[in-house]
Amino acid sequence: MTDKPLIVFVGAVYPSQYSLLCSYLRAQGLADAWFMTTPGHKANHDKHCDHLLSFQPDGLIVGPQSYYYSDKVERSARICRGVLKALEDFEAAQGRKIDVVVAHSLWGAPNWLYGELDAAIISYIEFPSYLAHGWDAAYPPDQAQRLGDRNTEMLSFHQVLCSDLTIVPSAYARSMFPPLLQDRVAVQFEGFDIQPPLRNFGAAGDAAGDTKKPFTIAFSARDLSSAKGLETYIRLVDRMVREGDGQNTRFIAIGDAKASTYGYEQQWVERRYGGKVESFRDHLLKVYPAADVIEFPGHLPYDQFSALLAEVDLFLYPLRYGVANWGLMEILARGGCVIGSNWGFAPELIAHNVNGLLLPDNDDDWIDAIRQLRKDPARRQRYAQAALETGKAYHIAKVAPRFMALFERAMANRKAQLVAPR
Repeated sequence: MTDKPLIVFVGAVYPSQYSLLCSYLRAQGLADAWFMTTPGHKANHDKHCDHLLSFQPDGLIVGPQSYYYSDKVERSARICRGVLKALEDFEAAQGRKIDVVVAHSLWGAPNWLYGELDAAIISYIEFPSYLAHGWDAAYPPDQAQRLGDRNTEMLSFHQVLCSDLTIVPSAYARSMFPPLLQDRVAVQFEGFDIQPPLRNFGAAGDAAGDTKKPFTIAFSARDLSSAKGLETYIRLVDRMVREGDGQNTRFIAIGDAKASTYGYEQQWVERRYGGKVESFRDHLLKVYPAADVIEFPGHLPYDQFSALLAEVDLFLYPLRYGVANWGLMEILARGGCVIGSNWGFAPELIAHNVNGLLLPDNDDDWIDAIRQLRKDPARRQRYAQAALETGKAYHIAKVAPRFMALFERAMANRKAQLVAPR
């Protein structure tokens, strides 16, 4: 027998936000950790990973379900029915009980595990609903989407009530839950293993401000969306070009214009243009024509993405809505100089005038800060060096012990429930 806790992470997608943590805990001998995913993902990654398990969903989980308004609830049921059977089979094969199950709220769906397993059940919830998350009033959801969102919210609240612990990625995400539930919710951002930056910060060009190459101002996010602030970026570029700030300047928006987003802007574009405009990005370029100087490299292989980040002098991160983004951490951990929004989760990663700037929702402030930083390479370098330290603080080696403490807390909560008088 081993005294290491037996921990199973569950998610229909692999890799996911906890796959690195699972591998790290196993490699360091901190836990007997496994990751349970769908058979297709297991088959694709088995040759690279020796601790994958699979569950078979009880029906199709990709595409619409039988009833639009309860789509996510139904999909979660199909997932969890398969997860429960797979976990029971795994326990039987191991000859021991699972200590902790860490399940993604929608893609690992723990709803039917409560009362069926002795394990401590931890639910990871990114945010409870789109109502809580927010969306741009210019691109609102229709009534059907609002009603469907209520069912998702009920699913999230039920998981918080029934789980031994719920983990969210930021304090801002935790604040979206009703006060009565917040004591059951813990905050912990994921751990990362981002490689050192490609840029040589000691180079003479960085220190002196190399005027031979264009000054590069970038936006970077998985999705070129309203929530991530694409409209603000394009609007700022349009103004800078019209006011003469585009000379010897390169503008890049890194990300996928066709990726799914945390909002409803793409549906709005489809309704307005009837299919004649392909994406939200294309709509914005019609509204802000001077911003057509922006390069859009699209979705890139990771090595190309990393190399492109190293070419950027200044990142704009004008987040509108969101609870935690890997994209911002990727920028900081690679030593990016960032101007970010002073609301949402961004202040949890960016300390104003330490590892970047935090600004209000005012274009004049952003334009002024861009102009000042462009003329001050020493200040940009100071922010970049501090950003590297931020990245180190979220390295998987630093974060894994914090997760283990949360897992132990969940096990203690579960044990207290099992021994409580009924």
